[in-house]
Amino acid sequence: MSWSLAMSMAFMAIVDIGLDIEPWRSINDGVMGGRSAGGMTQSVESLKFEGRLSLENNGGFSSVRRAVSRDLSRATGIRIQVRGDGRQYQFRIRQDSGFDGVAWSATFSSGEKWQQIDIGFDQFTPVFRGRSVPQAGPVIPSAIQQIGFLLADKKAGHFELEIRGIEFIGPKDANGNE
Repeated sequence: MSWSLAMSMAFMAIVDIGLDIEPWRSINDGVMGGRSAGGMTQSVESLKFEGRLSLENNGGFSSVRRAVSRDLSRATGIRIQVRGDGRQYQFRIRQDSGFDGVAWSATFSSGEKWQQIDIGFDQFTPVFRGRSVPQAGPVIPSAIQQIGFLLADKKAGHFELEIRGIEFIGPKDANGNE
């Protein structure tokens, strides 16, 4: 039994984010002079975070994010359904609505087949511009205001991550209820 499958049986979805493209915005290394380009597009059954990562001009990251305005106080983690190009991506959480600041990050591997990945909030690391910020503390579910994906694997070239689902999950009780 895989870790993701075991985690799936122990948790229940409490908030489905949906696959609307409108709230997603791109933030690429151009903000620092880099030349990467990426963003979110929509297909019939998924969203696609895709583009081209460039290492020119000290670049090397592409990201997308969106605001979340739901009550997440009972959430204990995130569940994503993704398929990708074999690269290492980050799922990111922000506890403010600002452009810059601390983000809580968890890295996952993508593969050519659809996979469900459950990540508990205790597996996220607070970071600021690629550096660990342990004094920021753990994820506080009720404070989550933004979520997103980031690619910064130092490998130039095309990337593509399809996203078929994003849900916040919470624990089931002994009877299997939320």
